[in-house]
Amino acid sequence: MYSRRRCGLCDEARAVIRAERTRTPFGFDEVLIDGDDALELEFGLRVPVVEVDGEERFEYRVDPAALAGLLR
Repeated sequence: MYSRRRCGLCDEARAVIRAERTRTPFGFDEVLIDGDDALELEFGLRVPVVEVDGEERFEYRVDPAALAGLLR
């Protein structure tokens, strides 16, 4: 997940991801784009952006049911 330090939508997305991890174990990495010029240029205000298996699947909000379906 690409996110920012102060981002309410990022907090919500993180909570959805952590809740799903209690049901379906999977790796989770979070990359903070703050201060990284290349990442800020790529993602700008589009955070959070969540990738599953290297493919962008969610932007701004993570749908819990859709995430669960992608992980099964």
